Amino acid sequence: MNESHVTVVGNAATQVDFRTSASGLPVARFRLASTVRRFDQKAGSWTDAFTSFYTVWAWRSLASNVASSVTVGEPVIVTGQMRIRETERDGRQFVSAELTAWSIGHDLSRGTSAFARVAMARAGLVNAPGTNAEAVRGSSETLPGATAEAGIPGQAPAP
Repeated sequence: MNESHVTVVGNAATQVDFRTSASGLPVARFRLASTVRRFDQKAGSWTDAFTSFYTVWAWRSLASNVASSVTVGEPVIVTGQMRIRETERDGRQFVSAELTAWSIGHDLSRGTSAFARVAMARAGLVNAPGTNAEAVRGSSETLPGATAEAGIPGQAPAP
């Protein structure tokens, strides 16, 4: 099936919900608001036309990095695969747009950002005595042999 590959520019409308999937993969989800702006010639200024909302899904290291980097209201650019879902609940039809993200970043046309490369955790690594388990950022999974669960700053632990 061919799905649309898109880039959407907007603002994070919700807090990033970070969890670990049933198969053990990190997954993050948030809502993205993208507002169309039009130039009103009579008023001589830009005005908001309408806002579209998307549910953005990120997996693996992208999920961990998004949870550590994106907060509500920040301008972001999301590139990924779009899928329109039609569901029925309580006899009512609902349509939603979802983006499975390949890449997510701050929109630098609207502000500045500082990039910090993260070290990738490798299977079989354990925390050495006296090290901080939270230094292993970006995953709610406990590494084999680790004594504590890694945390995402500003995020509640996954249930």
